[in-house]
Amino acid sequence: MVVVRRFEPHDEPCVVRLWQRVFADDPPHNAPAVMLASKLAHDDLVFVAEDAGDIVGACMAGYDGHRGWVYAVAVSPEVRGRGVGSLLMDHVIEELRTLGCVKLNLQVRADNESVVKFYESLGFSVEARVSMGKLLS
Repeated sequence: MVVVRRFEPHDEPCVVRLWQRVFADDPPHNAPAVMLASKLAHDDLVFVAEDAGDIVGACMAGYDGHRGWVYAVAVSPEVRGRGVGSLLMDHVIEELRTLGCVKLNLQVRADNESVVKFYESLGFSVEARVSMGKLLS
């Protein structure tokens, strides 16, 4: 009978060996020991942009030890176009870089052209991927 449980520190050598076998052709930045150590060390990242005591923007990101993800960037309509989104993204990029993150991903609705252009202006590019999801509730 298979039992699923939480990872424990003594599991690390077995997990690293398994990943090395299963993902033998992965690039060096996907090294199992590095990914695992990072995954266990970092939590999600949330930042706000404040102007004269008012919160005018927020960014929620995460780092799973393998890749960084930007989950959401929100900027108040009153300050859009003034660099708030760029400031938030610059901050999260620097935080993720400090954590050892080598690649940052995000998802944008295909029809949201202005947001696609915003991220392209920051150096992001559209990748040939299919995004899939499944609601768990």
